[in-house]
Amino acid sequence: MKTREINMTKGAIFPKLVAFSVPLVLSSVLQLFFNAADIIVVGRFAGEASLAAVGSTSSLINLLTNLFIGLSIGTNVVAANYYGANHKKNVSHTVHTAMLLSVYSGVLLSVVGVFGAKYILRAMQAPEEVLTLATSYLKVYFGGITATMIYNFGSALLRSKGDTQRPLVILFLAGVINVILNLFFVVALKMNVKGVALATVISQSVAAILIVRILVTENDDFHLSVRDLSMNRDIFIRIIKIGIPAGFQGMMFSFSNVIIQSTINTFGSIVIAGNSAGINIEGFVYTSMNGFSQGTLTFCSQNLGSGNKERIKKAVVLSQLIVILVGSALGGAVVLFSHSLLSIFSSNEDVIQAGMLRLKFVCSTYALCGMMDCMGNAVRGIGHSMLPMITTLLGACGLRLLWIAVLFQIPAYHSLHTIFFGYPLSWLVTWIAHTLAFVILFRRIKPVL
Repeated sequence: MKTREINMTKGAIFPKLVAFSVPLVLSSVLQLFFNAADIIVVGRFAGEASLAAVGSTSSLINLLTNLFIGLSIGTNVVAANYYGANHKKNVSHTVHTAMLLSVYSGVLLSVVGVFGAKYILRAMQAPEEVLTLATSYLKVYFGGITATMIYNFGSALLRSKGDTQRPLVILFLAGVINVILNLFFVVALKMNVKGVALATVISQSVAAILIVRILVTENDDFHLSVRDLSMNRDIFIRIIKIGIPAGFQGMMFSFSNVIIQSTINTFGSIVIAGNSAGINIEGFVYTSMNGFSQGTLTFCSQNLGSGNKERIKKAVVLSQLIVILVGSALGGAVVLFSHSLLSIFSSNEDVIQAGMLRLKFVCSTYALCGMMDCMGNAVRGIGHSMLPMITTLLGACGLRLLWIAVLFQIPAYHSLHTIFFGYPLSWLVTWIAHTLAFVILFRRIKPVL
């Protein structure tokens, strides 16, 4: 049991940061393989319209789920604080409050997603040939979203004590199930996008069952007892204070991406399909950096609880160097092999060229995104969730929307090139703001107990 935990409050920083973050990276990469499997199967066996339908829903799914994913981030920070401070009773209260919150979150998301999907897609200017298919996909997907929420909150609790290995194993098993069911439902049963969504729901349900089983069988303060599920008022407020700003930040970040997706939708289904394939490929670069960004969050949270200020500073600097190296190397490789990678998703040369354009702008500068996320999580990890939210809203979301609303409307700049250039610009501006905030707040941090 103890060998799965990583106490980040003592010992060499680099090995522990790597040991914690690499399983997170692998977990995220596995998740992307599942998503890519969805796209590849529909692209190869159901056609461009189905590919565009599934791909165009990603920004909407993120918009609706990110507020609650933020609450799981709040869960991670609160549990890690108490774990680092050795407050055993509060760790237990956090476990039971968080898991009950995960169920409430999933039910609410199901209602909003199932009944609101079509109306939101229309507002996003989804083409008619995509609208019906995308609506079908989303209704099935959100019908089973509670399982996804349970897994996310449960894995956040395990990560708070440094256990990133078992969530990785669970995702691997769920991923194998997802791929097999994708092929069965779409290729054998001809269920099209509904089959892809159903495969996702079933695999996520398996993941949820396994994560709950782990927590129920834990013999430490992270033990989950169904009879003890309840909302501890103080714990709930702490999770909300940290999680709502983080979730609202993610939600507004996704909102800006929805606006961008809506703009891209006006270029037609071929561009939508190419953009969707490009998003899936670049996701592998993003998650490779994001694993270390999440490592920074937990590292800072545990050491805030133990009052070890110097370790926080060293970990943040080290994390920045790592994401620069990972983002530059992997992003450059994606650009170099973009045509071959995109041809996995579609054999249509126009679709491939549209995807290559996105990858050229995004992946060549993706290290900036990793640096931005890393510094934002560092600020959040030392107990300040509102400031990185505001900074991201202004620097990333606001700047992108302004970019689309002003520059893109000028005929000479009304192109995909203009849209995609807004990404690296917003990352750079937001990273600078996060870094300044961390430097100022680091001088006066106090343990949050």
